Amino acid sequence: MTMRVLRIIARLNVGGPARHVVWLSEGLTKDGVETLLVTGTVPPGEDDMSDFAAAHGVTPHMIPSMSRELSPRDVVSIWKLWRLMVRFRPDVVHTHTAKAGAVGRIAGLLYRVVSRGRSLFVHTFHGHVFHGYYSPWKTRMFLAIERMLARVNTDRIVVLSEQQRREIHETYRIGRAEQFVVIPLGIEPISIPKIQHEPTVGIVGRIAPIKNHEMFLRVAERLRGEARFVVYGDGADRTRLEHLAKGAAEFAGMRDAAEIYAAIDVLALTSRNEGTPLAIIEAMAAGVPVIATAVGGVVDLFGAVEETHGGFEVRERGITALSEDDAGFAAGLRLLLRDAALRSRLAERGRSWAEKTHTKERLLADIIALYQRTHDIDLGD
Repeated sequence: MTMRVLRIIARLNVGGPARHVVWLSEGLTKDGVETLLVTGTVPPGEDDMSDFAAAHGVTPHMIPSMSRELSPRDVVSIWKLWRLMVRFRPDVVHTHTAKAGAVGRIAGLLYRVVSRGRSLFVHTFHGHVFHGYYSPWKTRMFLAIERMLARVNTDRIVVLSEQQRREIHETYRIGRAEQFVVIPLGIEPISIPKIQHEPTVGIVGRIAPIKNHEMFLRVAERLRGEARFVVYGDGADRTRLEHLAKGAAEFAGMRDAAEIYAAIDVLALTSRNEGTPLAIIEAMAAGVPVIATAVGGVVDLFGAVEETHGGFEVRERGITALSEDDAGFAAGLRLLLRDAALRSRLAERGRSWAEKTHTKERLLADIIALYQRTHDIDLGD
């Protein structure tokens, strides 16, 4: 019998989670799994990745009421998701990101209790909203919701790295240890041409406060004249940041991954909070060295510390600095720009590691194995 998978994400905006769910939907369909991707609408000020989904043969089922923020319309989204579950009769309901995880699992609870539906419920934390996003009282509310949903309607919790598992389970006390499964991201191969250009540092991702582009701009100002700095991505805050940059950095908007990594010598990420940044894995696969703040799953991607300097650390596959430490980040980036041998070493290690551990094929195999193994155990098939 064909397995049916209902996958839910709040919106297909620019970023790793959108690519992740599209790749999974495409790959599972090719493997004979009946899969339906459900998403809300992308709000003004954020780039829509519907064209990316279409290019991969994925047509999402749209629920316009499902937005990023909590709102009274969530009741409508829950009702529509419940009705969809009744019609689709999924073997697996897999939610991605916080908002979709909440409305999807609450709708699933109705499906299990009211409609007697038998489904495996899986939730993936691509990152989390428990630091750097909201006020303390909102954060406490979101934590309470996540803890409740982990208890009452989550069979498995997928995280992208061991560091993320420790953070979600041990620091924020969500879920039971046996619920967690670590499944790293997977990506498509990236082939980039060799282009001669002036030393260029890029930051890649949606322009949002959590990505801390202000720090990137401050570092660019500190290193003005030593490299060209480029912001790739878009968002509602772009106009303000362009004014703030005062010529220290250029804004290039969204570009194809191969074009971005062919144009930069170093990827620099200054986030306050991350899960496992897809941009870092893409840069590694493309042979581009990376410096990033030591947040979330970044330290798992970069490996063990090899050298400790004032304000930054050289690791096996990248350089880390503390969040908000402009001086430390700038010092690490200056070393990376000036030391060609270090750039080459980190780039080669990163490329080799990404090719071994973060292929799209491995991701699909891990997800299918998780569905089949857990479905057999929990539902007694």
